[in-house]
Amino acid sequence: MAERPEQPTIGTIVVEDVELKTDEDLWTDDSGSDYSGWFCVSTDPFPCPAAGCTFVATHMTAAHLILVWEERDDPNLLRHAQRAKEVGRNPRVVSYESGLGPSASYYAWEAAGRPVHGIRRA
Repeated sequence: MAERPEQPTIGTIVVEDVELKTDEDLWTDDSGSDYSGWFCVSTDPFPCPAAGCTFVATHMTAAHLILVWEERDDPNLLRHAQRAKEVGRNPRVVSYESGLGPSASYYAWEAAGRPVHGIRRA
C-alpha cells in the first residue's frame, strides 16, 4: 500500500525590512498649463504608499499631483477609474479646478517616464 503524502500545513513567510532610497525631489509638470476644465478622477481618501509619507490623496495622483485628462471619455482616464473601482476607492470623474490642488497632464506624466513618489529611479 502506498504511503499518503503529508498534509499541507500553515507556514510563515519572513520578509526582510528593506528601506528604499527615494528621490526626494517630486516630479512636476513644468508646462505651466492651467488645466482648469479638464477632468480628473476623485476617489475616497488613500495614503501615499511611500514609506514615511503622510500625504493622503483624494484624487488619482502621480508624485502627489492630480492627474488630469482633456476629455471626459479619454480611454486612459476610464481605465484608471476602473482600476480605482476594482480596489474599492469609489471613483468619480469630475471637472478639475485649481483649488483641488496641483495637477499634471496624464500624457506629460507618461512622457516623463511615469515617475511615482517613493520608487527609486533607475
